[in-house]
Amino acid sequence: MSGLDPRSPLVVDTRELARRPGAMQRVSRTVPAPDDLGIGGVVGVPPSTDVELDLRLEGVVEGVLVSGTARAALAGECVRCLDPVGGEVVVDLQELYAYPDRAVEDGDGPDDDVDLRVEDERIDLEPALRDAVVLALPLAPVCRDDCPGLCPECGARLADDATHSHDTTDPRWAALSGLLGAGTTTRTSAGDSTRGDHPGATDQPATGPRRTGPTEET
Repeated sequence: MSGLDPRSPLVVDTRELARRPGAMQRVSRTVPAPDDLGIGGVVGVPPSTDVELDLRLEGVVEGVLVSGTARAALAGECVRCLDPVGGEVVVDLQELYAYPDRAVEDGDGPDDDVDLRVEDERIDLEPALRDAVVLALPLAPVCRDDCPGLCPECGARLADDATHSHDTTDPRWAALSGLLGAGTTTRTSAGDSTRGDHPGATDQPATGPRRTGPTEET
């Protein structure tokens, strides 16, 4: 019994191909995007957003070759300023879904790692769609190429004020600034003390010992 749900919009019935190599089947449909179709909440296709599929299914000896395109809207946030980011992603799909009996003949047992299989003449497009979309998404989406981002001090959007800045002191120089300030105070105090601001001091310049002339000998 197949484990695929035929009611799923991403499950496609391939009985039209009748396992005939060279047989063709066109699939054009709009389906809701599955959950978590993106990169960790940064950017992706919102759940239930329309995904337009334009595919061609071709019967080959090994199974069913699926090729075509998928198109969907994107939503996320700029990694620099956290503003919303939108757009569209268009991806190419090309995957081979192997017939179970052909996989066994080629040496792959039922428990071997075969990514995509035809199950009860049906195929599930979700794994192929998910791989293609995730690989096509930007790892670091930005609202524009020259986005300046946010101020690291206060979080303000730098795009709103090109002259935004903060007067800050490098903490590595804080101790030195304190020492320089203390040194200035010391020098000022020393300068004040030389003016004689203490009991008995006068503002008159100091004079040396008075010289006296020679005395007459008697």
